[in-house]
Amino acid sequence: MNLRPFIRTAFPLLAAILSLLSWTSRSNADQAGFTPGKLHVVLAGDSTVTDNAGWGKGFANCLQNAECINLSKGGRSSKSFIAEGSWKKALALKPDYVLIQFGHNDQPGHGDRETDPQTTYKQFMTQYVDDAKAAGIKPLLVTSLSRRQWGADGKIHSTLQPYVDVVKAIAAEKNVPLLDLHSLSIAFYEKEGKEKIIELSPKKNADAKSANSDTTATANKSVDGTHLNEKGGPIIGAMVAAELKKVVPELAPHIK
Repeated sequence: MNLRPFIRTAFPLLAAILSLLSWTSRSNADQAGFTPGKLHVVLAGDSTVTDNAGWGKGFANCLQNAECINLSKGGRSSKSFIAEGSWKKALALKPDYVLIQFGHNDQPGHGDRETDPQTTYKQFMTQYVDDAKAAGIKPLLVTSLSRRQWGADGKIHSTLQPYVDVVKAIAAEKNVPLLDLHSLSIAFYEKEGKEKIIELSPKKNADAKSANSDTTATANKSVDGTHLNEKGGPIIGAMVAAELKKVVPELAPHIK
């Protein structure tokens, strides 16, 4: 029995509430997926890919006639992103392409999130590629954005290289497009120089230098050498978009 006509007549306020709830449900459903008729892209990664601390938003702003959903989350490794179900959500969206970048939280010092480059990291990164292909999604592997770890010689000495090497090997083995952001970011950092690159780095509080810290704390304040601020995000995002145009020429019409 349909009680809505009776409710609208006898209880106008309740009817209004029910109508609002119905609209909210539809609105949430619409936001849960992509807009039809556009190229669909998903970003899967750690904090360096997020909108507020990484290059995700800067990359999305370089797209045209395309929609990007960023599922990246801070603190995630190749292992934990799968374990918590975020990768399952990415696959369920059924995008045309998925960009995958992990490594920072896979490094030693991150507890049960960390992985070994040649075993568990390789296992999980391979799973991303295989799962995407099985779902009819085109995977794009992205090497980790380099940490700004400066040596006395004025060069970047990245501790992420073992993870980068694995991603390159998987891309070659699986015939998957590779965006070598690690090499691109190092070249960019070294070209601009340490003082200039500090402008792209957010500030952080730090009491001590940990195994994966990027800079030594000074008066309990230091520069975050991993993440990006509001100036760095668009620059690195545009770098990713420009490289994507070269690596996957078919996407060139969708990049400004």
